[in-house]
Amino acid sequence: MAKEKSKAEKKQKLQWHPAFAAALEMELLENKDDLEFEREHNLNRKPLLIDCLVIKKKKNVVIKNEIGKLFRKYNIIEYKSARDSLSIDDVAKTQGYAHLYKAYGESTNAVKFDEVSVTLIRESKPVGLFKYLEENSYIVSNPYKGIYYIESGLKFPTQIIVGKELTHENHEWFNLLSDKVTKQEMARAIKYSRNARSKNERELIDAIFEVSALANKNIVEELKMGDEDMCQALMEIMKPEIEEVVNTAVLLERKETTERVERETTERVEKETAERVEKETAERVEKETTERATKVAVEMLRSLHLGNDEIKEALQKNYNLSEEEALFYLK
Repeated sequence: MAKEKSKAEKKQKLQWHPAFAAALEMELLENKDDLEFEREHNLNRKPLLIDCLVIKKKKNVVIKNEIGKLFRKYNIIEYKSARDSLSIDDVAKTQGYAHLYKAYGESTNAVKFDEVSVTLIRESKPVGLFKYLEENSYIVSNPYKGIYYIESGLKFPTQIIVGKELTHENHEWFNLLSDKVTKQEMARAIKYSRNARSKNERELIDAIFEVSALANKNIVEELKMGDEDMCQALMEIMKPEIEEVVNTAVLLERKETTERVERETTERVEKETAERVEKETAERVEKETTERATKVAVEMLRSLHLGNDEIKEALQKNYNLSEEEALFYLK
């Protein structure tokens, strides 16, 4: 039982971390051309992998967002979800990551000590950590609301960002990384997503919203009751997840189909017979795949408490089904 719980917690963490990376990129969107995001970083050819985000900043660039004011050329970012603790040991770990990043540069001293910064982010304030810092005479400043600098006792410039304390006006994307999002915040995110300026920006927002919507189902329920476009927006946002499920099933089905066709072809003498079998099989796979995609979409929409009429309308719009065909999947 404990093992199953551990797996579930790990899955939950993996859901929040991509959303965090997307939210951070949206927060720093004004400097998108000055920053390079690395979701994970291999240390040369060594069997070591830094399990956090690395952001590279162009020289002499000033980051407009408060979160990036401390940034140097290389920036190690560690995100802690609401379920994760943040202690002095985590601070030490990220300092270790920074030392490793510096040590495994392309050449000796290629990465200077003063070119690296460390950022730790958590939704709520780690009271125990701040108590430890105070009791052990670390100097901590609070230059911006929700942002704390540890100004002594560490090798690299380090900041702790408390999501709950950030101003909503300046950090709306981090505000969505919570299970206590307001109706207004969620509505703004949906509206912004549908009017995104680029494909990359739309994908980042959808990654944030996909997790936030599942963590705030009650808010989503309230919104869809008063917004006719809500169901369509949900279908669009969940499309990548639906496609992933379907594509996995398609690959498995194709493998099984290929093996089956090969066996059948071997048993047949005439090429025409084998080609006919293969064509019929391909048509059957295509039909089954379409049905599977539709069923997955219905299950996901029902998990968000959408009614049959809303789901039927979404199926008709997204899968070109007649009303009769859409109703079939709602039985």
